Amino acid sequence: MERNYCSYLPPYYEGIREFEWLGETVDAELKGVAAGADKWLNDQFVLTASEASLKRREEELGIQADPTLESLDFRKKRVMNRYSTKPPFTVRYLQERLDFLLGGDRAKVELDVGRFELTVRAKLTDAAIFKEVEHTVRFMKPANLLYRQATSLSDRIEVQEQLSRIPLQRRTKLSTGWRLGRAPFAERGQEVVLK
Repeated sequence: MERNYCSYLPPYYEGIREFEWLGETVDAELKGVAAGADKWLNDQFVLTASEASLKRREEELGIQADPTLESLDFRKKRVMNRYSTKPPFTVRYLQERLDFLLGGDRAKVELDVGRFELTVRAKLTDAAIFKEVEHTVRFMKPANLLYRQATSLSDRIEVQEQLSRIPLQRRTKLSTGWRLGRAPFAERGQEVVLK
């Protein structure tokens, strides 16, 4: 249980109204100071940072975040990713970074040494995550490798073809006294599926 300010005063101040009011005021101020200290401590770490602190870190790293499209959790992950990408870079380390960003088994890194190609196959649905994956790969890959992004939103695509005909019967003739809104210009017939 929290102790109040008056509990630290000598006993002969008990019952004096002014000191009771002073104690209430000091207690309220000390609670505000404690809350501020907790907020300051939480802002020292990315995972517990407030939005204002996270915005400051993003500005330091040159990240232009869009809070309307990106969640606070993703923004924290992006800052953590930027802080933790330090050399030496290997294919295994790149795979670990992508697994951290996307979750396990959502991205696969392939390296073709003979053709100097680095291919990243990923199932992405969010544009912000796609941009961060691209930034991470471009930051980590050597200059002599060609980067190929193989992104897919789904594993299967179906294409269907349908052919239909809708007859239009014109109700007016050119150079007549047809007036807008009194009679329809043309009438649409029934749709006929041909194939």
